[in-house]
Amino acid sequence: MKITDVQFIISAVRPEQYPEDGLPEIALAGRSNVGKSSLINTMIMRKNLARTSSQPGKTQQLNYYRVNDMVYLVDFPGYGYAKVSKVQREKFGVMIETYLRERELLKLQLLVIDIRHAPSKDDCLMYEWLKHYNIPTCVVATKADKIPRSKWQKHMKLIKETLGMDREDTMVLFSSESGLGREELWNIIAERAVT
Repeated sequence: MKITDVQFIISAVRPEQYPEDGLPEIALAGRSNVGKSSLINTMIMRKNLARTSSQPGKTQQLNYYRVNDMVYLVDFPGYGYAKVSKVQREKFGVMIETYLRERELLKLQLLVIDIRHAPSKDDCLMYEWLKHYNIPTCVVATKADKIPRSKWQKHMKLIKETLGMDREDTMVLFSSESGLGREELWNIIAERAVT
């Protein structure tokens, strides 16, 4: 997809702060430091619009990025980061569950998982949540450049089995370094955004 215009719109914590222009939304969830911000920057062909950090727990709201006036990418706070207080984690949980339960403009959830590691308990819980709310899901296995190509299939199989993935859910192999998976993911997003 050719990116002509990208804007950071808002960091929202409550439904009344969500944009009201009716554009379809594609949300990203994943553990802290799994590469969500890098994925967004790769998708929109910008270096640092989504702030990346080596320090986990940087994103603390729902960050809305409007792409080509056609779709929003909505970045969730990372989960599973130990240094975030229990109270803060509960707030994140409520904020994310409210969004997943109530946001009719959500067309697809990207569940971002580091291909080098088996999905965590939190990843599995998130996947179960998405299935519970009948939200179309695409698992994105990031950091593909960090393992040999010969091991991709084995790692993807482990992710699918650990999550207990449904057949209708897709998985995309992704690398922010090489751009692997970018076009495939935009095709999936474009298809979901119009349904």
